[in-house]
Amino acid sequence: MTPLQQKMAEFGFESNDHYDYHVRCLLKSDNNSIRCMNVEGDSDRRMTAFANALAYALNYPHILYYDFTETEPPPPVQAESPDRAKGQDDDSVISPLERTVSEACAFSEGENTILIIDQLQAADFKDHIRLYQFMKTAQWKMGDAAFVASRKNLLVFLISEKPLYHSLQKISFKVWVNKASKRAVDYQPQDFGLGDEAIDIMANLAIVFNALKLTPTQSEYQKILTDLQRHIRHIEALQHAIYGWTEGIDRKLLYTETLHPLLQNVINSVEQLVGLDEVELTEIPE
Repeated sequence: MTPLQQKMAEFGFESNDHYDYHVRCLLKSDNNSIRCMNVEGDSDRRMTAFANALAYALNYPHILYYDFTETEPPPPVQAESPDRAKGQDDDSVISPLERTVSEACAFSEGENTILIIDQLQAADFKDHIRLYQFMKTAQWKMGDAAFVASRKNLLVFLISEKPLYHSLQKISFKVWVNKASKRAVDYQPQDFGLGDEAIDIMANLAIVFNALKLTPTQSEYQKILTDLQRHIRHIEALQHAIYGWTEGIDRKLLYTETLHPLLQNVINSVEQLVGLDEVELTEIPE
């Protein structure tokens, strides 16, 4: 696990896939426009978890977040001013989007700042155009006022379940976040503080996960091993543990008859160790 993977896991996003190269590409890009990452994927809110974890892993002092699907509260009731024209809008009330972006601009003037804009598929097309203009000019315009962002200090993460406005996407570096880790990992007993007594169990688990077309993350795998050590002694319990701990699992595939022999091999490996103190699994670190 790379240092960035480790830090992102600490902030709620664990994956066997690592994004070190993607982050380097983003941070080393030129400053002709505000640096922007477009987070795509098939994972719904996992994309949100990815963006937030990455923001905190980068240790930026200011992280601001806006979600286009959040219901905005109604504007406060304003006392009628005698010199205010009847029916005239009150320009003093700004939307949460305006406030969030303008605050990001202000913070970026002095310190590194990340602005996360989520669920852009719910935004009006004019907001896509405004964001593009903001990225290009580093100016967020609100009526006659303009807030200027630092191209050096500001990063923007855009999250959408549908393609962005073409021009906005062209100036963004795209990252794909899978609903489950795609990178295979060849786990060894020593990765979990175990000895050779765990080799057969882990070899049979590897066959199961190969059939399921995914590899659990290290913490997911450790939880499954802990359950095997403590109380899994039949196929149904193993299915519950694998489904219960592993993100992105295909439940229908897990419960097909064709997987039963592979699951039974795992159970048989565990049963060979039950009651044999000399080869009993050592305690798995919590």
